[in-house]
Amino acid sequence: MSEKLTVSAYGEGWQQVADRLATERVASRIAAKDATVWGPAAESESAIRLSWVDLYESSRPLLAEIEALQADLRAEGLDRIVLAGMGGSSLAPEVITRTAGVELVVLDSTDPSVIARALAGDLQRTVLVVSSKSGGTVETDSQRRAFVQAFTDAGIDAASRIVVVTDPGSPFQQLAADEGYRKTFLADPHVGGRYSALTAFGLVPSALAGADVAELLDQAAEAAPALQADSADNPALVLAAVLAGSAGRDKAIIAAGGSAIVGFPDWAEQLIAESTGKDGKGVLPVAVESLDAPELHSGAGDLVHALLAADTSSASVASGTPTVVTTGSLGAQFLLWETATAAAGYLLGINPFDQPDVESAKQAARGLLDAQPEPEAAAFTDGSVEVRGSEGLLDGVDNLQGAVETLLGKLAEDGYLAVMAYLDSERDAALTAVRPALAGRTGRPVTFGWGPRFLHSTGQYHKGGHPQGVFLQITTAESADVAIPDRPFSFGTLIAAQAAGDAGVLAERGRPVLRLHLTDPAAGVAQLLSLFASDSAEAGGK
Repeated sequence: MSEKLTVSAYGEGWQQVADRLATERVASRIAAKDATVWGPAAESESAIRLSWVDLYESSRPLLAEIEALQADLRAEGLDRIVLAGMGGSSLAPEVITRTAGVELVVLDSTDPSVIARALAGDLQRTVLVVSSKSGGTVETDSQRRAFVQAFTDAGIDAASRIVVVTDPGSPFQQLAADEGYRKTFLADPHVGGRYSALTAFGLVPSALAGADVAELLDQAAEAAPALQADSADNPALVLAAVLAGSAGRDKAIIAAGGSAIVGFPDWAEQLIAESTGKDGKGVLPVAVESLDAPELHSGAGDLVHALLAADTSSASVASGTPTVVTTGSLGAQFLLWETATAAAGYLLGINPFDQPDVESAKQAARGLLDAQPEPEAAAFTDGSVEVRGSEGLLDGVDNLQGAVETLLGKLAEDGYLAVMAYLDSERDAALTAVRPALAGRTGRPVTFGWGPRFLHSTGQYHKGGHPQGVFLQITTAESADVAIPDRPFSFGTLIAAQAAGDAGVLAERGRPVLRLHLTDPAAGVAQLLSLFASDSAEAGGK
């Protein structure tokens, strides 16, 4: 018996919304894969995106297939699993394996330092899992090419070390067959990437790394009846009511406290942001580091709190702020938040299964890769930081502190700040400290995303959600680049184009963007940490 799924809500207004969802049979209609739930405009997309509701049954045939492959790999001494995947394809396996305490090398970056470190691991023990619905995702295709070359250079038959997860009939399935890759797992094509935790995309790399994925399906199956019931105490309807039915509150602070589940707020963030942030609407999810995060104690009138806890008594509840506390096993939590997010889409009047604004940054990056223009000149350089900004932002500014103050001066009372770090998330992990520092200084929600992975999740909200954001982009110059075989660009060129493309699209849409380029990663990160820490201290002393 797994940990019982519970949801407890506090505050005003949510009960009436949950009652409405129950009366309008939203839960049972979602469970029945009723594509009409989100209105006529969404129906064609919804009709091919609802198979996530019963994956706890439909994914079971995969288990024996995965187990057989794992046994063969272990017999050959292949126990280092590297996952090349983006968005939901990487975030769900990351949560699953971290919670299970097993090692999975998650490769969801194009930073040359990250790529080089993955390639430098013990290739004699390595299997690469490449997860892509089509195979055309530039990040995963580039990562695959780099590993094929590395295996070959090491005298290893690359095809014998590559496992593919893709959709049936995709170009990637054909490529895998043509190249003779070791194994191809076909995922349910009627599930979108961010809802794919319990498909082959979530299960294959996690199981190969050693996680018990059969238990995840059992946990989801146990929770399913409660989540399908048209009852006002259905946990998914209560969660949806707090997230998307609290009048005037469009930002959800997501934190974990005392739960054995590791890294869940990051997964929930991409699910909610990409599902709801469109048509100028949405719920901005803000994944924070702990229950001590400034946003959980600010009392701001546009926030709700969503807490993942070991039990309902282990999470403090801020007075006056609508708050929902969830407990339960990981498989149950996956299905809970997916169902709640779909119900939130109903409340918001949007299609939770499309991502109309994700492609814009991709197109901009492709254009820059094709043209390969000279980098835009910096407005000025301060120490190890070259400073650039969207049009007019830096007029009359000549130092880093002034630039940051100017950006924060654009932050409205109902706004948020997004920190977008195109750096090495392991080497530069200390940079995450700027998130709570800036939240404490501004009194407003601050999101932090590693680029380019956030482009496949919160990047949708940045462009399609409420136009309230101001954006701080941080990039760097790596000392060594990594080539991409048979491509006219390198990983360094690719990540630079992705960052510049995203900044350009945001600026075109009237969002203020401050771009800080670190000429030396270590010195630049130290300089930013010193600046933001001192700013936060000064703000706290006022």
